[in-house]
Amino acid sequence: MIEDKHYRVARNLCLSVTSACSMRGHDCRPDRGAVPPRDELTAGEIEELVGYLVQAHGLEKVRLTGGEPTARPDLLAIVRRLGRLEGLQDISLTTSGLTLSCQAVAMKRAGLHGVNVSLNTLDRERYRRITGVDGLAEVLQGIEAARDAGLRPVKINTVIVRGENDDELPALLDFAARCGLTIRFIELTPKGPLAHRWKERFVPAPEMRRRLRGHVRDWYPFVATGTATRLYAVRLRNGMHATLGLISAMSCTFGQQCGRLRIASDGTLYPCPMGPPSGNLLASLRPRLEKEILDTCLMQACLSKAIPHPYRAGTIMTGIGG
Repeated sequence: MIEDKHYRVARNLCLSVTSACSMRGHDCRPDRGAVPPRDELTAGEIEELVGYLVQAHGLEKVRLTGGEPTARPDLLAIVRRLGRLEGLQDISLTTSGLTLSCQAVAMKRAGLHGVNVSLNTLDRERYRRITGVDGLAEVLQGIEAARDAGLRPVKINTVIVRGENDDELPALLDFAARCGLTIRFIELTPKGPLAHRWKERFVPAPEMRRRLRGHVRDWYPFVATGTATRLYAVRLRNGMHATLGLISAMSCTFGQQCGRLRIASDGTLYPCPMGPPSGNLLASLRPRLEKEILDTCLMQACLSKAIPHPYRAGTIMTGIGG
């Protein structure tokens, strides 16, 4: 069991499989320049690491991230390896969705359960401006393919930025309702290209909810699950229903609820996405798994985890995944 000094048990792992990404997200990278190369964990090391965490520490869920995880050529093989691990209950993927339409069926067959797709706008030109890629149509096709392949749940992650997409809250919620998706509206955090303008671009979750009053008739909160998301079943004024999450990383810090560990593709441990790293696991995996060294690294990371999370981010998301 991986437990920190505040008695929070880490059952979930957010694992970056690559730092590579061709997009330019507003909270990820300042331009489309290359990310410095990393000595990334191999597929075998990922399988061995996750397998040990499941058997020795009760890990239950793994979410594969990047960069953009589909940029890694052996991603399907990694999912297949993890899908064979006894005791691992859930494998999910966070992706831009650009190539999901041709990968969803194979990923489902390999053992993937659910997928989170980053979608900050439904406007093609705005999408191109935000990401640097003219790919909105491909993303929407990927979302449909994921649903058709039987991946569950399919979630939409939307970072709300004032003056950029905050006018699309009702339209994005309608989209989720029509497609039977869960959508999460996420507060902007002070990191990456917009860090210096964070205060003027930040939209707090309570404001998001106020701005949806004319669109949502009823809010029915789900029972708290110990995650960062405040989840609601909502009934819209047009009669549709949707599942809506509000992730309030800044207006209402959720460190006391965090039961997640983050590992970057080069083995760096991040107790919190808003804080500094805490050691590296490569020495415990190469040339072979050294369980005592690995456990020591995990313990040190857990001891450095604070409540609440730091206010100012220590990294950008290309380093540890979304």
